[in-house]
Amino acid sequence: MDRITTDLLANGSIMKGQVDRLLAKGISENLILRDITLSGFMTMDRLVRFIVQKIRDGVYELSIIDNYDYIEERAVLQKLAEELNVPFVDLDSMDMDYTLISKAPLVQLQKHNAIPIYQDDMSVTVAFNDPFDIDAQEAIQRLFPRKILKIALATKKQISSYLYKIYLKDSVKGLVKSIREELNSITSLEEQQEASSILQLIDVVLKTCINGRASDIHIEPTEKNCVVRGRVDGKLTEMFIFEKDIYPPLASRLKLLSNLDIAEKRKPQDGRFSTLVGAREYDFRISTLPILYGESIVMRVLDKEKALVKLEDAGMDSVSYQKLLKGLQSPYGIILVTGPTGSGKTTTLYGALNELRNVEDKVITVEDPVEYRMNLIQQVQVNPKVGLSFADALRSILRQDPDKIMIGEIRDQETLEIAIKAALTGHLVISTLHTNDSISAIPRMADMGIEHYLISGALVAIQAQRLVRKICTHCKVVDELSSSVLEEIEGIVPKGTVFYKGRGCKECGGSGYMGREMICEVLTISEKLSSMIAKGASKEALLEQAKKEGFIGIFQNGIQKAIDGVTSIEEILKVAKG
Repeated sequence: MDRITTDLLANGSIMKGQVDRLLAKGISENLILRDITLSGFMTMDRLVRFIVQKIRDGVYELSIIDNYDYIEERAVLQKLAEELNVPFVDLDSMDMDYTLISKAPLVQLQKHNAIPIYQDDMSVTVAFNDPFDIDAQEAIQRLFPRKILKIALATKKQISSYLYKIYLKDSVKGLVKSIREELNSITSLEEQQEASSILQLIDVVLKTCINGRASDIHIEPTEKNCVVRGRVDGKLTEMFIFEKDIYPPLASRLKLLSNLDIAEKRKPQDGRFSTLVGAREYDFRISTLPILYGESIVMRVLDKEKALVKLEDAGMDSVSYQKLLKGLQSPYGIILVTGPTGSGKTTTLYGALNELRNVEDKVITVEDPVEYRMNLIQQVQVNPKVGLSFADALRSILRQDPDKIMIGEIRDQETLEIAIKAALTGHLVISTLHTNDSISAIPRMADMGIEHYLISGALVAIQAQRLVRKICTHCKVVDELSSSVLEEIEGIVPKGTVFYKGRGCKECGGSGYMGREMICEVLTISEKLSSMIAKGASKEALLEQAKKEGFIGIFQNGIQKAIDGVTSIEEILKVAKG
């Protein structure tokens, strides 16, 4: 049994009977403490207080908590900081002063896991992970000989993360210096447009973000810095931090590349540009938004190869794929792809278009904006400024003798009405709708003012989807589930099923996940379902009938992915639990 549990038993804080009951349930000895806190026998707060007292008494080292991934380092450090009467700092919520950090050698900071965060005339405040490491404090004090050293506490992960950002910042120090020199020597706008250093910096940023698997790149000015973040597997991570003076030329150059108005900083703008990153060409869709300290710039990375991804390769299971494929082969009707924002609906639409495009059929799309450009397909870009809305474009499309129509998104009643009419007059229409599951799309369409008999006549199939993170193959280990999770999935999965998780490694940046894939449900509208929709049947009645016909919900599809070891049970319970 682990050391803390043994000490708690010896101390009388937990009872032997509680431990025995959990062991009888088949919980591993090393996870007894986790289940005791989850079941409420002992609160996490009491456990943290116990650990902090032992650390203060010199019985435990702070590093003991590294053996327990369910005990939050942050909670322990906050309590320890309170007891020692020193501040605990959340580095992510601070606008770091990088000129102060640059006064200390990075190697020394990395060696002692410390980071200077604030200074005044008398003192310098340095965040350490371990407040009892006197050697580290003396070494850092020598770097600031004329200041009083004040100690703050921060988590090991945050300190390491910021030191790595400083390392990245140092790696482009030469480029930043060249940019400053160029800016000082530039006198005209033409010269600024010719400046090459800023282009090299943009190239480094794009390369780093794409190699780090980012789907979006966010460039944000703060009061003191310019922060570059990348969205990796749905979560934002900081990639670079530059001084504030690098932001204006960086923003201007990106606007130039995207044919945007450099002088316009008060209104949002949208544009796009293409460039080679490494050996491959990428499209970047760029959006600017005026904020307090400048403009927030977001670039969506559009990888042309992803547009041509096959639906099976995106993680669609064979049963769902066959159902959707059957729907796509219908001569007319409407197929909907539903799910929240960022659930990969657009990628699915392009995957479906890939199945549909051929020389014999006229395929037209209406998109806002056109993300990927495809051959054999006529793509229309919505432009409300000139009066070309989804509805206007759709009306014109119907005069273009199309066979198949793709609508980027159904946002209003007018667009839905025209789409339904097109589906009923011999066209196959595919589009997206914002609903949480496939069945919910039917009452949503009725709420938007469409008669039930029209919905039943037009609907062919509805797909609902989410994206789940895949377990990193480099650090995949068996997941020991807690008794509360076992209770939650009882009856859904066979007893003795082995689940996996990622421990976190260098390859996946410590997250335990690498890449994402789709989980989905496909509801095909049978004759029986169609007649029930026409009569205005309830959502519950429709779901019951669908299940009789073999409908498999998104949660079951996700559970199967967890059983297959593609993703973790924790991810499925977070993303797909209804």
